[in-house]
Amino acid sequence: MTDPPAAVTIPAATDALLDSLFNRRDAAIPVCSVCKRENVTDMRRWGLHWAWVILGVCFVDLFINYSARLGYGVVLPEMIKHLGFSRTQGGSVYNAYLFTYVAVTPLTGFLTDRLGARRVISFCALLLGLGLVAMGTADSLVGACLAYAAVGLGATGMWTPVITVVQRWFIPRRRGLALGILSAGYGLGFAFMGLAFPWIVQHYSWRHSWYFLGAAALVMVLGNGIFLRSSPEAAGRRPWGDRGSAPQGLDPIVPELKPEQVSVLKSSTFWMIGASYFAVSYSLYGITTFMVDYAEHQLGLSLEKASLLATIHGSCQVLGVLTVLPLSDVLGRRRTILLSNTFIALALAGILFWGHSWPALTFFVGLLAVFYGVTFPIYGACAGDYFPKEVMGTVIGAWTPFYGLGAIVVHWVAGSLRDATGQYDIAFVLNIVMAVAGVVLMFLVKKDRR
Repeated sequence: MTDPPAAVTIPAATDALLDSLFNRRDAAIPVCSVCKRENVTDMRRWGLHWAWVILGVCFVDLFINYSARLGYGVVLPEMIKHLGFSRTQGGSVYNAYLFTYVAVTPLTGFLTDRLGARRVISFCALLLGLGLVAMGTADSLVGACLAYAAVGLGATGMWTPVITVVQRWFIPRRRGLALGILSAGYGLGFAFMGLAFPWIVQHYSWRHSWYFLGAAALVMVLGNGIFLRSSPEAAGRRPWGDRGSAPQGLDPIVPELKPEQVSVLKSSTFWMIGASYFAVSYSLYGITTFMVDYAEHQLGLSLEKASLLATIHGSCQVLGVLTVLPLSDVLGRRRTILLSNTFIALALAGILFWGHSWPALTFFVGLLAVFYGVTFPIYGACAGDYFPKEVMGTVIGAWTPFYGLGAIVVHWVAGSLRDATGQYDIAFVLNIVMAVAGVVLMFLVKKDRR
């Protein structure tokens, strides 16, 4: 009679499984030592490159993260009503998120280059889920600010590391396509909140929207840990679209700051793109955060109809990222940004001056959304076009303060102007001016190095 197998602790078994999944050069899943099932067939036999698995997991990450991030503007009117917030205070809650996000994202980008995206994204998904659950329990301005700051901390791993790992898994000529598919996740997240939130309020409360999103983020901790791989080299693969043979080796670990990472901050191109990012971020968040409140309390629409604008916005984001981002593979990122920022300025003008009728309002909100969805991934893609791939995470992370500062400033400016005047008109004029500034600044950037 043979001796029984030695006991294996659950943590040890989990670590062994993750090590075998992510550190082997092939993509096969090892045989389970408990159930003795056969190895799963290598993904290549099915014609599925692991890049598409990475893309799918990251898509879900963005869907959940941006449901919480962009959905704040949908939840805001109910929070104002039940917690007694002013618009300025409501903007301050979002700014608590942005302060944390802006402060930590440069570090997150660096850690992505050093430790690998899988570890960073998985850990941040845990923080995101806990913060969202806490957001549902908030009963005061301080409580809401602290909870949403925790959400912002988790969100640092839901954009820079995500867009970095996806770009590494696709060759430059296919990154626009990949980022287009990926970015549909946040457009659908916004659309989902516009549809689901009125139903949640009717059957539960505004708090449950945060609880549901928090639970989904916690589930993705496991999903990211199992399926993500930080680079093609970690799996012995080439990026999708590269016909070469599979490379050897595992994820490179950067022991110290690279010279390239220091030289990024000395580049005029880095600062010019960052300034353009600041300007367009100001213009976009100035309308998106307060859009439902503007439609409900200034234009006199019902909550259901005002929330529908979020669904229109999110759906049109999907249209934009699936068409304009792949087009950027042909036009180039700089030309695409110039085109996008121009249409953003025109759409903002349309919302302010001709958006008093429902058909016109929905048209201009949809037009804005087409290019809104393009903005964040297309600026991120500039990191791969203008700088070495080894420092993409660092560059994207270092651009985040420009984007975040624009969003922080506009929340205080727009909220204060609305509280002081009872209207959003002056705030929206400033949004138009900043969108035009985003065009001018990007025009001054030289052509990329491709």
